[in-house]
Amino acid sequence: MANWDLFREMESIGREMDTILRGAGFGRAIEPSFAALAGRGRYPRVNLREEADALYVEALLPGVDANALEMTVLGNSLTLAGERGSGVEDVTWHRRERGTGRFLRAIDLPVDIDADQVTAEYRDGVLNVKLPKAASAQPKRITIQSH
Repeated sequence: MANWDLFREMESIGREMDTILRGAGFGRAIEPSFAALAGRGRYPRVNLREEADALYVEALLPGVDANALEMTVLGNSLTLAGERGSGVEDVTWHRRERGTGRFLRAIDLPVDIDADQVTAEYRDGVLNVKLPKAASAQPKRITIQSH
């Protein structure tokens, strides 16, 4: 019971309901953005990799204005927030698979980082973030003395 997660369970129920309703010919009934409303969404999609001196995050943010992005680092957590607009107003949607509105994604980092040295670049809808490891998180070579 210790690993039970309400939001993961709600996402699972949503997927099951979609499968049932799609099988009955209703299409997608429950928007996948429910989890995003609770701050636990999977948008933006990210890749997180570790190298010897830094962590690297690549976030897919197509159609998001760079001025609408906010990135913060606190402890071992990187937070990406912003707003994704539809770009079109006063229309009748026949299909809408790309969500709009505010988003928030917190990414737990596996090591301590040097927050003062973090850099980010946003190009062609992709945010690339370099998170240098804190000195305490980098391996230290220990000199072994022989007698």
